[in-house]
Amino acid sequence: MGMDIVSEVRSHGGRQLVCKHRSTATETEMVFSVFLPPQAEQGGRLPMMWYLSGLTCTHANVTEKGEYRAACAEHGLVLVAPDTSPRGEGVPDDPEGAWDFGLGAGFYVDATEVPWAANYRMWSYVTAELAALVEAEFPVDPARQGITGHSMGGHGALTIALNHPEWFRSVSAFAPIVAPSQVPWGEKALGRYLGPERSAWRRHDAVALIEDGARVPELLVDVGEADPFLERELRPELLERACAEAGIRLELRRQPGYDHSYYFISTFMADHLRWHAERLVGTSN
Repeated sequence: MGMDIVSEVRSHGGRQLVCKHRSTATETEMVFSVFLPPQAEQGGRLPMMWYLSGLTCTHANVTEKGEYRAACAEHGLVLVAPDTSPRGEGVPDDPEGAWDFGLGAGFYVDATEVPWAANYRMWSYVTAELAALVEAEFPVDPARQGITGHSMGGHGALTIALNHPEWFRSVSAFAPIVAPSQVPWGEKALGRYLGPERSAWRRHDAVALIEDGARVPELLVDVGEADPFLERELRPELLERACAEAGIRLELRRQPGYDHSYYFISTFMADHLRWHAERLVGTSN
């Protein structure tokens, strides 16, 4: 397995690391960040949070702008932030250079279509390979995991949790793409990565998963009312309806004046982490 620490800085009494390793899932080098709160120096395994980033992002966006470290240090949470796609020489990108597909836009699926299938395997990378690496290298408790994400990463957080509810005690999202099968960003990505057969898309669509019987106990979702993508790409009302029909407790908070940026995410990050901590911190199962 193995990994290298690219950088390390002290913050809020803990350690902010950036790490790299060779991925067998993507057949590329992958970079991710890990914040270890000061409680990590006291021994024992800690609850952990996954943060999945959105379109065009790397691990660096949330690491530099997410403002999560004070809350993680307060609650004793490890936070792991992967990249959003494979990268490197030979990795295909959108031939037209579009920002919403290809590099930085892996959509947390395992691609089945040429030429994407060789490297774009972000589902396996996050849920299997990176999860195993983090558990082996850091003092995390796999029985106490939460997951969150933004936009495309909110889509990833919801779909991973709905496919594997036994892995996560808590799930939240910032401005998630809740029904990619029904919006342009998702139709483009799922169609190119997974092919034209829409039945294959359903396990990567939170609303479709809920319609098909997938369940989690509760969800916390924040969206900004000034988000320019709200009506066309995010469509939180579809998740609201699906959860109501399925009996899933959804706290959907529409935040007046906030947009899609990290100014929005960082404003509510500590609140999300506090919500997760209430469900994660305690005696391990």
